[in-house]
Amino acid sequence: MCGIVGYIGRRDVAPLLLEGLQRLEYRGYDSAGIVVTSPKTAGLKMVKAKGRVRDLEAKVPARFKGTTGIAHTRWATHGAPSDVNAHPHMSADLKVAVVHNGIIDNASDLRKKLEADGVEFLSETDTEVLVHLVARAQAEKLEDKVREALRVVEGTYGIAVMHADFNDRIVVARNGSPVVLGIGEKEMFVASDIAALVAHTRQIVTLDDGEMATLKADDFRTYTTEGTRTTAEPTTVEWEAASYDMGGHDTYMHKEIHEQADAVDRVLRGRIDDRFSTVHLGGLNLDAREARQIRRVKILGCGTSYHAGMIGAQMIEELARIPADAEPASEFRYRNAVVDPDTLYIAVSQSGETYDVLAAVQELKRKGARVLGVVNVVGSAIAREADGGVYVHAGPEVCVVSTKCFTNTTVAFALLALHLGRTRDLSVRDGKRIIEGLRKLPAQIAEIMEQEAEIEKLAETLAEARSMLFIGRVRGYPVAREASLKLKEVSYIHAEAYPASELKHGPLALIEPALPTVAIVPDDDLLEKNRAALEEIKARSGKIIAVAHREQEKADQTVIVPKNEDELDPILMGIPLQLLAYYTAKALGRDIDKPRNLAKSVTVE
Repeated sequence: MCGIVGYIGRRDVAPLLLEGLQRLEYRGYDSAGIVVTSPKTAGLKMVKAKGRVRDLEAKVPARFKGTTGIAHTRWATHGAPSDVNAHPHMSADLKVAVVHNGIIDNASDLRKKLEADGVEFLSETDTEVLVHLVARAQAEKLEDKVREALRVVEGTYGIAVMHADFNDRIVVARNGSPVVLGIGEKEMFVASDIAALVAHTRQIVTLDDGEMATLKADDFRTYTTEGTRTTAEPTTVEWEAASYDMGGHDTYMHKEIHEQADAVDRVLRGRIDDRFSTVHLGGLNLDAREARQIRRVKILGCGTSYHAGMIGAQMIEELARIPADAEPASEFRYRNAVVDPDTLYIAVSQSGETYDVLAAVQELKRKGARVLGVVNVVGSAIAREADGGVYVHAGPEVCVVSTKCFTNTTVAFALLALHLGRTRDLSVRDGKRIIEGLRKLPAQIAEIMEQEAEIEKLAETLAEARSMLFIGRVRGYPVAREASLKLKEVSYIHAEAYPASELKHGPLALIEPALPTVAIVPDDDLLEKNRAALEEIKARSGKIIAVAHREQEKADQTVIVPKNEDELDPILMGIPLQLLAYYTAKALGRDIDKPRNLAKSVTVE
């Protein structure tokens, strides 16, 4: 949600900033804006627009030159989407411009004080408070003005600030919302996401919370909000600009579903140890003795990451025989949970910046817990805060709804479960069995993709449904939950997921011909139990789509998924349901990559 792009150098800045905003469109937004200046220009020039980046681009005049600038895509929190509420925001004297991701919690109180001092506000946003605070600061240097303003601000922010009297620099700061610097040749970049940078540089510096930076065309320096210098060494990003291209697909979602076989191969590569029937996960920072002392595992995530954590918890219990469960991070951090020194906590986040997950990690660390991260983005906040972890190596995921990252996260959990199991009591034979199953996954995913045309036809028959029910039992239940979420996110059809065993305890009242049910029916020891659930639905004239390893007699249609090991089956069974959600949304004409009201990276509460 929300995107920041900034540049200082020699090039014409407006085209660079607009291109950067386009690369951040996947994050979700409702308005956009841009401010530019240069050493030869008097003052700051600004253009803002409600709508897409293309709407902003259409408003930018031909003579909008500059070599320094900041730009923003906004996802409304304070104030409705509008030209006035769009960022950047400027001070009354048109000297200060600010773009801001995050939420200023005490904005209302600060606004009242500023209004009492005669300040006139133009927008409804919390960000405008920050602009006026910087403009009214008594310090002489821009860095000190920003620091003075931030001292009275409570909340989260990733900001970039320009000042007409200091047009040789951009000052940025971070607290709870990502800020990434891009280091170029006599030019510097800043963004909230590396996606906006990789076309121009792969040398980046990620700011920590409580850290600021000053960017000049040929230099940068970092320091704390208290003014103490910090040492920031640039790192090289492994992703390239081509990773963000659509690659001949109609949408990023379609592309990313099709990338899953290769993505799974990446997460496995170099990690399997055939000699001991286990895996190498060097980033865990957890030796065998420490692993054997773990008495419980608690997995924390939000949305799709939470569902991946549910699958991961089941794998850990089955393979490592350690009690494990998953919980929404947003709930965990507010319920004053008991933090047990013998519990291993695992934080899951595609971006590594999800605010609720990061806040839970920080609370756990404060209480002395051991926390591992399972994330996709190298060097992200959760990766840095955690004691160790596993990168899922899914590559950039541009579509707002997660597909390949979900699958790779479940595979990463399988690796972790195998590692913990072999450290404890899992036999060599079972370790070898799981490894063989993991190696089959890429080819089996490719096999599922061969059914795409049939799944598209099935989706077209579901597009008129007003609601759908997804059911699964034990291993199938997290799959049902994730499939339900995917359909909701991308098609806007109401969907509900329920344990198949709970049908008789209420949901059967919903069953009728107009309510399609998608049933997850793996060929495991609960097969006959799942078939009994299908009988109950069919007896009430319900339409059934089964996702199974073999044809199901009671189903109106069965999507066949290749059989793997029982513990690994959930990884595969969700993939055809991603295609089902995709093609249902396509039949309805939805904006598949940018679903309404949603953002890719949720960095505020």
